[in-house]
Order: sequence, then C-alpha cells, then structure tokens
Amino acid sequence: MPLVAAVSPFPSADANFAARNWFLRVSGPQVGLKWGSTTAQTSLAESGSRRHSPARGRSAGATKMTMADSATIGAEVHAAPKSKARNLAIDRARTFLTLVVLLHHAVIPYTYFGHTDPKYFFGFDMIVLATDSFFMAMFFFLSGLFAWSGIARKGARSYLADRLLRLGLPFAICALTVIPLAYYAISLRQHPEIGFSEFWWNMVTKGPWPSGPIWFLWVLFAFDLVACLLHRLSPNLLDPINRLSLHGRRRPAVFFAVMLAVTAAFYIPGRVHFGPSSWFEFGPFSVQHGRVMLYATYFFFGAGIGVAQMDRGLLAVDGRMAKVSWDWMVLAIVPYCLLWVLIFIKREILGNPSPLPDWYEALYAICFTVFSVAIMFLILAFFQRFRQSGSAKLLDPMQSDAFGMFLVHYPIALWLQYWLFEYGLPAIVKATIGFVLTVMASWALTRALRQIPGATKVL
Repeated sequence: MPLVAAVSPFPSADANFAARNWFLRVSGPQVGLKWGSTTAQTSLAESGSRRHSPARGRSAGATKMTMADSATIGAEVHAAPKSKARNLAIDRARTFLTLVVLLHHAVIPYTYFGHTDPKYFFGFDMIVLATDSFFMAMFFFLSGLFAWSGIARKGARSYLADRLLRLGLPFAICALTVIPLAYYAISLRQHPEIGFSEFWWNMVTKGPWPSGPIWFLWVLFAFDLVACLLHRLSPNLLDPINRLSLHGRRRPAVFFAVMLAVTAAFYIPGRVHFGPSSWFEFGPFSVQHGRVMLYATYFFFGAGIGVAQMDRGLLAVDGRMAKVSWDWMVLAIVPYCLLWVLIFIKREILGNPSPLPDWYEALYAICFTVFSVAIMFLILAFFQRFRQSGSAKLLDPMQSDAFGMFLVHYPIALWLQYWLFEYGLPAIVKATIGFVLTVMASWALTRALRQIPGATKVL
C-alpha cells in the first residue's frame, strides 16, 4: 500500500515526508492508531525528515600532478592516522545543517505538501524542496569524514562501542520518549480524549511507531558497522578516494565529477525502482528505500577523504575548492530550477499520475543528484572561504550543543505548531516564531542536559 498519494508538488519532498506523514492519517478512539484519512488542517506537519588558487601566470604544466606529487600522495594515504585538531569549517557546516533541520521542521506546516495549518506561503515550498534534497546526505558525508581514521586509530571493537554509546543510546531513549511526546501533539488535536500514557502504550505495543528525524542515528550506526567490516577486509579499500581528495586540493572539479557520477549511479536506479515514497519500517527503525545507497555513497566518500591527511586534500584550508565557490552556486541553482520545471510538468501536464513514468523519475533523480552534490560543495566552500569571518564565528557557541539540539528539537517544534495553529497570524510570522523558539528552547534544553554527569559522552 503506498504511503502517500503522489499529489505533492515536489516528488523529492514526498520521499522525505511519506514514511512519517502516514502517521497523520491514523485515527480511532479505541487505540488512537487506525488507518484513515486526515484533513490537512486537522494535524501537524512533520518530516524526516550535512585558500589560494594557483597563480594565474603559472604554466599549464605546473598545475598538473608530477611524479613527485604522486609519490607524496601515495605516502600520505598510508600515513599513520593521528588525532587532528578540530576543523572549524566542518564544525560550522555541521552546526549550520542542524539549524537547517530545525528550519525545515518549522516551515513544513505552511507548505503545499505539509499544509496542516490554515496559513500558507510559497516561499516555504522553495525552502523545503531545497533542504529535503541535500541536508541528510550531507550529514552522512560529514559523519563519514572521521569514520575510517577512527577505526584505524581505535580498532573496530572500540570504535563500535563508542558509536553504540553515541548513536544507539540516544536512538533508544528518543524512540521511547522524545518521539512519542512529539507525535502526541498530533494525536491530541485529532483525539483529545486520549491521554498521553494510553497514546504512548499504543504506539510502542501496537504501532505504528514512527521514528521522526532520529532514523538518521540507526542508519549511521549501520554504516559504521559496514565500515568496520570493510576496514577489516582491506584497510586500503578507500585509498583511491583519498588520492582523489588529495588531487582535489588543486582540482576540486575532478572530485566533484567523480562523486556526482558515483552517487547518480547508486541513486537513480533506486529512485526509478522504488519511487519516492517507499520506506523500510520495523518498529521505530525506518529508512527510505530509494535513498539508502545515496546516503551510503556520501558516507563512504567522506570516509575516503578522512583516510589520512584530510587537512591536505579537498578540504584543505589553502585548497582551491573555496576559491571557486561561485561555480558551485551556479551548479546548484541550475538543477534546482530544473526541479521546479519537472514539478510543473508533473502537476500541470502529467496530472499527478501514480506511479510516475520511469523517464520522469530518472530525470528528477539526475537533477536531484546534481543539486545535492553541488550545494554540499557550496556550503563547504563557503565555510572554508570565510572561516575568519565574524558571521561564520556566530555558529561557534552552538557547536558543542548541535547534536543535542538535533535530538530534542522535534517535540518542541511540533508543540509550538500546535500552539500557533489557533492564531490567525501570517505563515511567515508563525514560522519565524516557531523557528526562533525551537532554536532557543532546544539549545537551552541541551545545555541543561549536558550538565548531567556523563551526558557529554553522548550529547
């Protein structure tokens, strides 16, 4: 049974929302969990829903890899992994992505697809289409940067034990507390006679048991487990990606092209076969079928960069990547605009068919892939290029709390939407209030939780 009808204006956004929007359709006074239809205005929205260029006068030959360069790269790839000083650009990019997640959840009620509030603003459709198309993949990329070197440094058993504490424990706690508390805001509006204890028991014992945004945690742990197995098989398995990264210090376009080709090869077939709305679900464990391999490629490309000498590769502070940031902007804007062209074709010419033709899914997946890789490069280039900028430093105080904010923000966002529903304010005002208060409350709660002895090992 399809999880959501293909009537959304953006197929990509369908994919991110589908496996969790079905929760908005549950009803029934007995258990509060019965399949049915839901009017858009009687529920709350939620979703899944991370330098100096060569001198112009330099000869062409000087910009090519020499035999000495190749020998140096070979030695760097196999250098003993060491614990590195924190990369501020990467830390800020991760914090920025966390704020993007909070923004994503703050504006969804006021979009075409998640129109669960009487107010609507088309600009939020533009935001959601963009965010849904890249932010979770980029989170996997950033997480992968430290995976391979971490396994080599700690050993697989110790590394997995750390990841189980860092990912598995928060997943279990949030699945039992944070997520039910968030979804009760939806249930309360539909069935005010059902108390929280009854709702919680029905969710955990009878289902459905949605995961909200914390699905990311168990999938990331699964990738870490696969990485440990692959590292045991061959510690040098990702050396080609690392060499490509070291070469990308001077020619980032080559790395971009290879990553684009590989991610497209792994994502497009899944998108065509499964469509945008098919999810694997088992209790609170869920993941979108069509995007599993996309996320895996991002994770392992990140892991390949982090094999060794990450500070001398694609993400080097003196690399060329940041110097061509405007190029990444163009590469991101063009496919983003084409996505809207395809959305128009879907709605106005094809008439929202279900399922969509394979040619449409393939074209959408191509534009999606180009946009996703390009905007990730743009964000990384921005934080590298303006690493000394005062505006970039504004994110620094939040860095240590970003992961905790990701974990606790969801019920805050949904309960604020519940509260704002009754007010006749414009959508922009509602979303602004919701976003600002979600950030402030999530940050304050995380800082308070981190005061608990031992909490910083997890949060």
